[in-house]
Amino acid sequence: MENRRVVLASRPEGAVSEDNFRIERAPLPECGEGEVLVRNLWLSLDPYMRGRMSDAKSYAKGVELGATMVGQTVGEVLESKNEKIKKGDKVLTQLGWQLYGCAKEVNKIDGARAPLTYYLGILGMPGITAYLGLKEIGQPKPGETVVVSAASGAVGSVVGQLAKLWGCRAVGIAGGRQKCDYVTRELGFDACVDYKAGNLVRDLQAACPKGADVYFDNVGGEILDAMLRLTNLFARIVVCGMIADYSATQPYAVKNLRSVLVNRIKMQGMIVFDWKERYGEALKPLGEYLAQGKLKTRESIVEGLENAPRGLVALLGGRNFGKQLVKLA
Repeated sequence: MENRRVVLASRPEGAVSEDNFRIERAPLPECGEGEVLVRNLWLSLDPYMRGRMSDAKSYAKGVELGATMVGQTVGEVLESKNEKIKKGDKVLTQLGWQLYGCAKEVNKIDGARAPLTYYLGILGMPGITAYLGLKEIGQPKPGETVVVSAASGAVGSVVGQLAKLWGCRAVGIAGGRQKCDYVTRELGFDACVDYKAGNLVRDLQAACPKGADVYFDNVGGEILDAMLRLTNLFARIVVCGMIADYSATQPYAVKNLRSVLVNRIKMQGMIVFDWKERYGEALKPLGEYLAQGKLKTRESIVEGLENAPRGLVALLGGRNFGKQLVKLA
């Protein structure tokens, strides 16, 4: 057996392309004391990866040229030098874009409780981000209006469903009629605005007749600017992603920032790693909602490690539904 991995071959200027990556072959790694050898089964693709492809200062260090692309994986333990983990266990790791790897920090997961892929999505980082970001920063109250962008994605879809469960009006923003239909008909949002339809502000006003009390922002740019016009007094904005700007050579210049002052808006960034000690607080209710059929999820899957770059390009272009995954085995 040999390992295969995807490395960062070049830094993108503007939009990411498949040419920014290179596939390499390598011997199987040899694990040290306390480590386990894992065969990766699933790889998570997430918007934050665009930021890691840059060498610009951010909340986490960028990937070095020639290094394995970062990412969460779910896999099976082949060998263990860790007394708490045994061969055959399924684990959540940070091994990145490769078929095999050695890891010391692993979380054992239960495939009988939920599909393994859910630990990369609704019962993983995206679900935790949605739960803690909305509950702790958004602080929605029954009867309020909660708006979320990228509403059909891994984080946004959970945010809107939680808003409904907590007694709020849930309004999504998504690209295209098909996604908006999914958000309202399958996920149960009260309304969804198609930002590609060309009537963004007008359609948002119609969907939010009482304004917006919470805006969970996954995109930034023009949509954030439009939402600043609709926010109510003492609204809360959760800044979770800036996908509209990730590939821009010139960042969008927000025009309506005055609303933060006029409406006394609380605006805070959400990086899930800041909440590491509280992951359990989110995972318990998420698991219960899921078991009760109160949360729905959807996955977009590409097959094979060699197609991971194509999957990331599709994700950053908004062509995914729900959680974007790569099936490795």
